[in-house]
Amino acid sequence: MQRKLHIKKGDTVYVNAGDSKGQKGRVLEINRENYKAIVEGVNLVSRHTKPNSEHPEGGIVKKEAAVHISNLMIVDPTSGEPTRIGRRKNDNNKLVRFAKKSKEEIK
Repeated sequence: MQRKLHIKKGDTVYVNAGDSKGQKGRVLEINRENYKAIVEGVNLVSRHTKPNSEHPEGGIVKKEAAVHISNLMIVDPTSGEPTRIGRRKNDNNKLVRFAKKSKEEIK
């Protein structure tokens, strides 16, 4: 059984370690097996590509690489600062994530 992750696709996250430390971005994809995520505009690497339909000339293309989930924190919806995540039941008795700093529910 896989562990429950604190981030989901579409969340805005803050990178708290590595070369991209301090950057914010939106999660594009999550790899649950390796506990890694691809974040928009973060951890860019240069890929040498052959000509194809997407890049007719080929050449060097900047692309996002995966970041380990432990190096990511959710951005608080009210303050815009990184925060930890908690889980609680809402009014409809459904388990939801909430920001520990502002106590606000994360959509």
